[in-house]
Amino acid sequence: MNTANYIELSANIRRWGRELGFQQIGIAATQLDDDEAHLLNWLAAERHGQMDYMARHGTKRSRPAELQAGTLRVISVRMDYDPPLARDAWEVLEDPRLGYISRYALGRDYHKVLRARLQKLADRIADEIGPFGYRAFVDSAPVLEKALARNAGLGWIGKHTNLINKQAGSWFFLGELYTDLPLPVDDAADDHCGTCTRCIEVCPTQAIVGPQQLDARRCISYLTIELRGSIPVELRPLIGNRIYGCDDCQLVCPWNKFARKSAEPDFIVRHGLDSESLIDLFAWSEEEFVERTQGSAMRRIGYEQWLRNVAVALGNAPAKADLIESLRTRAEHPSELVREHVRWAIEQHQREAA
Repeated sequence: MNTANYIELSANIRRWGRELGFQQIGIAATQLDDDEAHLLNWLAAERHGQMDYMARHGTKRSRPAELQAGTLRVISVRMDYDPPLARDAWEVLEDPRLGYISRYALGRDYHKVLRARLQKLADRIADEIGPFGYRAFVDSAPVLEKALARNAGLGWIGKHTNLINKQAGSWFFLGELYTDLPLPVDDAADDHCGTCTRCIEVCPTQAIVGPQQLDARRCISYLTIELRGSIPVELRPLIGNRIYGCDDCQLVCPWNKFARKSAEPDFIVRHGLDSESLIDLFAWSEEEFVERTQGSAMRRIGYEQWLRNVAVALGNAPAKADLIESLRTRAEHPSELVREHVRWAIEQHQREAA
């Protein structure tokens, strides 16, 4: 194929991507030298906590051709996920008897949704030009997806380390097709955060220690999802009623006034999880947890970690007899992790009563 053919193919890829439900498609080269230095400094400061996999893959994360041999370009895509008809996020956060679940996890597992669409995009390209080298990724391998998306023109990396788009805010997922096609690349997006520091100021645990500097060890998303053991005692009261992830830094971002609700049926709220009571969530049996997280990103934390998170939220709620009774039903749970967090929660209420 000559240059003109690749320009035409690039235009077709964008059109096919939009037809598949992606809101934007961009193309980036593979150079990530500055981002690699940022990553290595972050790892050296041990801000990745127990996420050992962040260091395990070496430079594969910042050098696409080391992860997928022959990669010349990265086709980066974004898909809006803010669920339609979900209860207002602030209303849930302000009611301590409810459990707050990050907006991205209220519907179907995004890994499955985006991966299937990316595969269809690759198939469409192959139908047009014949077999070609590619590999699809959706937050499932060592990929610097936000840096690649920035270089592909999809947005800039905000001070909270999430990608922001001027026309769409930040409520979207990212996915990538690594490819050996020498497609023309897009211009990188400019930064438009300016002097705004709302995301830094609102973080409940002060995990954003500077612009584009996140200490995962303090981040509620890390504490409730990635951390497998005991949540540090000093951070538990700051978690509030957030039982899976945290959206505060996105909720206060001015650019999200331009965000659109998702049109994807897969991202519609399941099982009323946008406003479920903590007592009801804590009463789930393991079988109910498995059933109600079927096809959900929440399944990955497992039942034990789920109870741990809800116990902390119950401990942060105002002391009421029904809340304390709910906690006591798990006081003799087989898991020491669960028992320890239940004890802490009960002690919180006892101190409040005293």
